[in-house]
Amino acid sequence: MKIGNVLYPVRDVDRAVAFYRDGLGLAVKFTDGGRFAALDAGGTTFALAGPAEDVTGGRPAASFKVPDVRSAVERLTAAGARLVGGPDEGPHETRAVLCDPDGNPLVVYAPH
Repeated sequence: MKIGNVLYPVRDVDRAVAFYRDGLGLAVKFTDGGRFAALDAGGTTFALAGPAEDVTGGRPAASFKVPDVRSAVERLTAAGARLVGGPDEGPHETRAVLCDPDGNPLVVYAPH
């Protein structure tokens, strides 16, 4: 288990990419139009989610890459998490959104 990315919801992916690329010097790893972008933040992916991909209700969240999303959801809910959405099949991954016992959002995902 590892943090696969830190996810920031943004209103305009292109504007946010330009800000973090030009302002912090982050290299762009991947973009999917106005939906999503991944930037390299020194070994951690900094992910930008446009309105169509905002699964955390406008709140930043850590996204954990797991081998099996359904199993991770079962373990997390048994430990006290609340399932907010999913598991859902997206264009690049299967993911679920949960809140920890303090209400902080987190995402678990597995690439296709």
